[in-house]
Amino acid sequence: MQTNLETLSTLERRINMAVPAEEINKEIAERLKKLSRTTRMAGFRPGKVPYKLIEQQYGPQVRSEVLGNAVQKAFTEVVSAQKLRVAGYPRIEPKTEGADGATIAFSATFEVYPEFKLGDMASAKIPRSQLKVSDADVDNTIEVLRKQRATWHAVTRAAQAGDQLKVDFSGKVDGVEFAGGKGADVPVVLGEGRMLPDFEKGLAGATIGEARTFDVTFPENYGAKEVSGKKATFDATVKSVEEPMLPALNAEFAKSLGVADGDIDKMRADVRANVEREVVKRLADDVKSKVMQALIDTTQIEVPKALIGMEVERMVESARADLAARGMKLEKMPFDPAMFEEQAKRRVTLGLIVGELIKEHKLEAKPEQVRALVDVFAQTYEHPPEVVKWVYSEAQRLADFEGQATEANVVAWVLGRATVEDKPIGFNELMGKTA
Repeated sequence: MQTNLETLSTLERRINMAVPAEEINKEIAERLKKLSRTTRMAGFRPGKVPYKLIEQQYGPQVRSEVLGNAVQKAFTEVVSAQKLRVAGYPRIEPKTEGADGATIAFSATFEVYPEFKLGDMASAKIPRSQLKVSDADVDNTIEVLRKQRATWHAVTRAAQAGDQLKVDFSGKVDGVEFAGGKGADVPVVLGEGRMLPDFEKGLAGATIGEARTFDVTFPENYGAKEVSGKKATFDATVKSVEEPMLPALNAEFAKSLGVADGDIDKMRADVRANVEREVVKRLADDVKSKVMQALIDTTQIEVPKALIGMEVERMVESARADLAARGMKLEKMPFDPAMFEEQAKRRVTLGLIVGELIKEHKLEAKPEQVRALVDVFAQTYEHPPEVVKWVYSEAQRLADFEGQATEANVVAWVLGRATVEDKPIGFNELMGKTA
């Protein structure tokens, strides 16, 4: 087999190969003969179909299979001999230049994994958020839980902040209705922030049966491009106004949160424990995000386009599956792969950097670290030992915890070398609330 390797760019390579035509033709003939012994064809007894008919019907398919296998074998041998780390899949193309009939020539163009040096973490500065859960934070959380269990009662007064309105509305831009600009019996809670500020403002002080017309300016970065940055005029009719009635802070409320005996103090202790667990998780996620960004910022690396493309495909399929699970019709939800490219590039970049860091500094998860994470997870359930057994009974479930432990090792390694500045953060800011 004749081969030569070309370097097209930093990561792109091309292998030109030629395999003996005699070997290919011999393999094709042998396969066709084997087929002729078993092929059934109208007008002929089994095994008696003329070779020429077998060749006519199955020849192209067999030739394609034999060539494909030969190309794959030749490519694998060259890549192995050259010790190349192929990223993605090669693009195979036949070559006709200088064909002498004695060989079958083709080229394989592909990318290789980049060689790079990990960044110097001593130059990185990482702010680390700090928060200790206070009694006020627990009280605020209990209030949120009460609001989540609120019941709505009709009122005849004008609508005010916190009220829920049921509204029929129709919006137009330049006198033309637009997709998503119409609704019936839509619940709108004033001050909740689920609707655009101009829309809520247009309904403030409204009474049952009142019709209003008001303008809403859509943000420049609004999801629907056809109305992004534009002003729409809405006609809205208020069909009902209701105020929230919060449940009393009593034994019944405690029981609704899973405290069987309705003890208020025990309920507060449970809420505090849950809040503290969530705070620890969010603080860890926050610092992990900053660590990963520091790894990207300090490491120079060129990422193979093939890997980015494969990640984009995975993300598109994941998004499609998610929407399908929600009952949405995918034919009405076109996906532009370009919208995933930036995130895909980040994921691939981090994967390469973190993988090299783990390998170079031996940061793989240790069994005791994994078990500690599993134990913490199990404590959130009624029968922890059974949960631990359940996790260890399935390799994929256990792999999730191994991944978490390995990530924790990476974070700890980076924090031990970077300049870390501890900064207090407010409870609402950490929890993503608007206070």
